[in-house]
Amino acid sequence: MDTNTLSAFIAVAENHSFSLAAQQLFLTQSAVSKRIALLEDQLSQKLFDRIGRTVTLTEAGRELLPKAKTIVNAIKDASRAMGNLSGIVKGPLSLAASHHISLHRLPPILRRFTKAYPEVQLNLRFDESEIAYNGVLHGDLELALITLAPKPDPAIHSKSIWVDQLKYVVARDHPLARKKTVTLEELTHYSAILPGATTFTQQIVVEQFQKKSLNLNVAISTNYLDTIRMMVSIGLGWSLLPETMIDESLTVLETGSEPIKRHLGYIHHRDRTLSNAASKLVDMLS
Repeated sequence: MDTNTLSAFIAVAENHSFSLAAQQLFLTQSAVSKRIALLEDQLSQKLFDRIGRTVTLTEAGRELLPKAKTIVNAIKDASRAMGNLSGIVKGPLSLAASHHISLHRLPPILRRFTKAYPEVQLNLRFDESEIAYNGVLHGDLELALITLAPKPDPAIHSKSIWVDQLKYVVARDHPLARKKTVTLEELTHYSAILPGATTFTQQIVVEQFQKKSLNLNVAISTNYLDTIRMMVSIGLGWSLLPETMIDESLTVLETGSEPIKRHLGYIHHRDRTLSNAASKLVDMLS
């Protein structure tokens, strides 16, 4: 058993496909199949059920998957630690960033980083904060730039870099726009447009309403804040947006409630040794 066979197993398990795993690993599908067959032979266990084009883990496969990830990540971590001793900043850097940070915060930092360290191969993904968070937690990503979780897992190290002050907003011709003050209870009588229920941002908002025993009337959900701004501006409902995104098409509502803030920053796994490249990016962020 070696890391090549384990990596092939992990890729097939996560993609539910031999062909997609082959593309991810830059191998032929037959090469991936041979590695899985070798691993199944070594373990004397069938790891996948193949029914038509559907590939699912067997009970043995489900038992192996977290252990395989631990082994592969430990070997990568050891290799990274040895490579760091040289002090050279190069090699791959797996990074994910939320769509909002990618559009509004990240470009100048990435420009500086890529100019300063041209030998770093940046593997950048644009994910929702919650997906990127899980990627770091499970060892698939080295760093993530996201909306920070209100209650992070103890294994996650997080550092706040930016703070978004969120404001309740409506279109300029919305019925609430003419009111000097608006209560949270009044807002529940109108449609809300918010990020999805599983997002850290909606969790923060829901908590404020729940403190007053109020339920939100969420009519539309999307995790793209620029899309939310557009839909609010044409009168489809109210929302909360970072004050940096509020323009002349929107009216800010004064609710008298406790200000809502969301913290944006970076996270990494506490048990993972950061590469020199990741450490330099963290230095730039800090």
